[in-house]
Amino acid sequence: MKASNINKYTPFQPIALKDREWPDRKLTHAPIWCSVDLRDGNQSLPVPMNINQKVTLFKALVAIGFKDIEVGFPSASDTEFNFLRTLVEDDLIPDDVRIQVLVQAREPLIRRTFEALDGVKNAIVHLYNSTSRLQRKVTFGNASKEAIKAIAVDGTLLIKSLLDEVPNTNITLQYSPESFSDTEEDYAVEVCEAVIDSWQPTPENKIILNLPSTVEWNMPNTYADQIEWFCRQIKNRDSVIVSLHTHNDRGTGVAATELGLLAGADRVEGTLFGNGERTGNLDLVTLALNMNSHGIQTGLDFSNVDSIRKVYEKNTGMNVHKRHPYAGELVFTAFSGSHQDAIKKGMDLRGEDAINWEVPYLTIDPIDIGRSYEAIIRINSQSGKGGVAYILKREFDYDLPKKMHPEVGMHINGLADKYGRELNFKEIEAEFQKEFVNRKDIIELIKYEIQELTETEVQSIVTLKHNGTEMKLDGRGNGPINSVVYAMQQQGWKDFNVEQYRSHSVGHSSASVSVSYVQLSMKDNPAIKVWGCGEHTSIRRSGVNALISAYNRAQILMKK
Repeated sequence: MKASNINKYTPFQPIALKDREWPDRKLTHAPIWCSVDLRDGNQSLPVPMNINQKVTLFKALVAIGFKDIEVGFPSASDTEFNFLRTLVEDDLIPDDVRIQVLVQAREPLIRRTFEALDGVKNAIVHLYNSTSRLQRKVTFGNASKEAIKAIAVDGTLLIKSLLDEVPNTNITLQYSPESFSDTEEDYAVEVCEAVIDSWQPTPENKIILNLPSTVEWNMPNTYADQIEWFCRQIKNRDSVIVSLHTHNDRGTGVAATELGLLAGADRVEGTLFGNGERTGNLDLVTLALNMNSHGIQTGLDFSNVDSIRKVYEKNTGMNVHKRHPYAGELVFTAFSGSHQDAIKKGMDLRGEDAINWEVPYLTIDPIDIGRSYEAIIRINSQSGKGGVAYILKREFDYDLPKKMHPEVGMHINGLADKYGRELNFKEIEAEFQKEFVNRKDIIELIKYEIQELTETEVQSIVTLKHNGTEMKLDGRGNGPINSVVYAMQQQGWKDFNVEQYRSHSVGHSSASVSVSYVQLSMKDNPAIKVWGCGEHTSIRRSGVNALISAYNRAQILMKK
């Protein structure tokens, strides 16, 4: 923004709440949840959902565990009206689910809404009208505060008079002073108390007062102050459910809701993945899983978040961003080398019986929301040594020695840098095999035999090709590798020292393969250390293969 345009904007003024209590409170339980996907979410779509798509999404919301579901604005269109009638006539509404219907405080719309409710067992009639100074000025042509309050009261009284028309429906009233966060606090309380006086709620039959941040003008702490102030001031608090409905214009919709709950609210409205007008509504998935990550039961089931995302995307036509918290394709994926190393160490330290989740960079166990460990670490040019080793271990059972990680990681990451893209697991395995395993460049092992001469001495007899020439060597030593090293020394090839050796098996059957790793250092330049890997059904042969692989790699690297 140009500096000359800054003067257009004025900061939002905080309210006077010197003894605020919400900063010292702790969230210990979940709120009452209300999904507005079928109303706020639907009206924000470039192509609104048809009835079949709405039914599918409604069933998904019920399966997740929502007990309050706003199904739309029945008086707004035939599609909205017919959708509710479909839910009723096809008996799709469970007895423990309350259907919420939105309606402006206008008589024809309220009467049409009651027609749509026929046959519903439990319903919330959500009445609203704008109350903010800006809305009074612009939308209602400088209407007085008394006139705006009268709209809310008249709508409430009409709804109350129509209850007899749906005698088999348990009706709860919800009132929203639209643009609450931009309304003078004392006036918002005045309007809501006038609605309370008209409806006469009781502790057994409460009214819902929904306090929307219809447009997110201010910081989350200011919204929390407004909620705490409202909860202190509103009369008959034991007969009131205070509900929050935040939007995300400043990108802090979830934060505002969390602070609003600390401030005393009982209920929240939002949508899956935050779909809503402009920058969206409260993201119910993020809020619920935030609570789960702190050990709070929510009553909502996001144990298979990928399947929920697919239903959402198919029926709304929207896409969940790859970096969306919890549900994004890449949210549990680390490309950064330092992150990968920390994640690998954390995963390695976790035993099967571990209770507490403690893995660096991962706030929640992917398994708990139906995600696999498969995508935690992926490899591109930014990846580190630990990430490549993690993939080779998890996917292909190569348990590389820790000191081998840098050499393998540098080589694989260099390939990713060359290609300018991420490498898939098969590419990583193929490159590892090509570069490190059973190399045949200079020396190719054809046949290997070993004889035990004493308890401490063996003789190795090897048939090999050296630069294409076949020859037979033998050597003695205290083990397979040592004896072959001696045989190579007899040919004048011993210009190295064996620094490290390690082996393990891959597989759990008679067809198990032994994998060995050998590190060599060059006599003329001990700082140069080179790894090789060998595979064979015989552990002795795999060790010799690893020795020859390391030797071949060293000779090639020395020539470069």
